[in-house]
Amino acid sequence: MVPDWTSRFSLAGRRALVTGASKGIGAEIAIVFADAGADVALVARDADGLEKTAAGVRARGRQCLVIPAELGTADGPVAAARTALAAWGTIDILVNSAGVARIAPAADLTLSDWEETMAVNLRAPFLLAQALAPAMIAQRSGKIINISSQTGVIAFDDHAAYAASKGGLNALTKSLCAEWGRYNVQINAICPTVVMTPMGRDTWSAPEKKDPVIGATPARRFAEPVEVADMALYLASSASAMVNGALMMIDGGYSSV
Repeated sequence: MVPDWTSRFSLAGRRALVTGASKGIGAEIAIVFADAGADVALVARDADGLEKTAAGVRARGRQCLVIPAELGTADGPVAAARTALAAWGTIDILVNSAGVARIAPAADLTLSDWEETMAVNLRAPFLLAQALAPAMIAQRSGKIINISSQTGVIAFDDHAAYAASKGGLNALTKSLCAEWGRYNVQINAICPTVVMTPMGRDTWSAPEKKDPVIGATPARRFAEPVEVADMALYLASSASAMVNGALMMIDGGYSSV
């Protein structure tokens, strides 16, 4: 007999859409979801990266849609959602993982960097949720998982645009919970520390930058992509049905000390 806890964490029969799925956290989440039984629609602008992730999803026996999209435009997120809905009818799980980080002192931040950050990190998640939620509401079941950041909760130097976008995403998470929770749609955010993706390594490679943060983190390290993906699996599964509007910190204790 299969232990009952496995059924609570299973995604068998679910269909997920994951943005930023060409690499990093998004790609890891797509693979973990496929391992758990979900079919996955992959969205990003890097078509070659999407095909690599798609191969991993299909190797696990799951269906996969590859949807190249420019999420920084007003039309890109809506078009991606419509493509997924046209193919599958409904999306049970939305993971907003795509993100950009324009790290610079606030006084030096350009308007174009600010606007791109808000477009990808905040506007795109809203537009995707807005497009996909009606079907979730109609079936009285849905999961929306926003990949935020600890910088949406605490402050780092040179992160004005990034932190503002993630703080806004956290507020959006709570607002959508208040509106859609009554329809059995759970909307939560994951707020990791630095994650060892290509973007994380590029931004935090200098010892003078990373060492003070690691030293102030009780775990004494940064996070790995699979640790974020495992939290996403929990939030996507029925095991988290009573978790809504939460900001799940994966920061090795940084925000607690």
